[in-house]
Amino acid sequence: MDSEEALTAGLYNVAEYLVRLLDGRSMCLAASESCTGGLIADAMIRIPGASSCFWGSYVCYSSSAKIRMLGVEEHTLNTYGAVSEETVWAMAEGTLKKSGADAAVSVTGLAGPDGDGSDIHVGTVWIAAAITGISNAAITKEFHFAGSRNNVRLRAARETIMQITELLEKN
Repeated sequence: MDSEEALTAGLYNVAEYLVRLLDGRSMCLAASESCTGGLIADAMIRIPGASSCFWGSYVCYSSSAKIRMLGVEEHTLNTYGAVSEETVWAMAEGTLKKSGADAAVSVTGLAGPDGDGSDIHVGTVWIAAAITGISNAAITKEFHFAGSRNNVRLRAARETIMQITELLEKN
């Protein structure tokens, strides 16, 4: 199991690469974060020059925040749950719409240490990434991370940045 220090260093390394990639393409990224609680934003703004390519992040931890801040439909949350492909995609769509950014990432999951009473296991995380104006430049993926609550959050933030980086590199 990776130490928290190693996970944090890895997060900052991928954020630095993403800032350079976005800046080189004159693109702007926005994020919406649930289980990561601002870790993506923190990693991005640690990089000098990130203000030219990082719009910011919505931290939508509660369902009501997802509804009010991003326009996620209450029906989506009630039908599929906060930790689902449908919700993470609605978060990404809301992030793009509200921010006007060129690209967006969203992440929602169950970091633990306890479950939420549903069938979703601790460590389950859904990530979405999308680039505007490019067909087929969008993904949603489910991940299962092990470790402490903080390790799950750090892994989710790093993987979210990696997913948008891979999408940008392919397009």
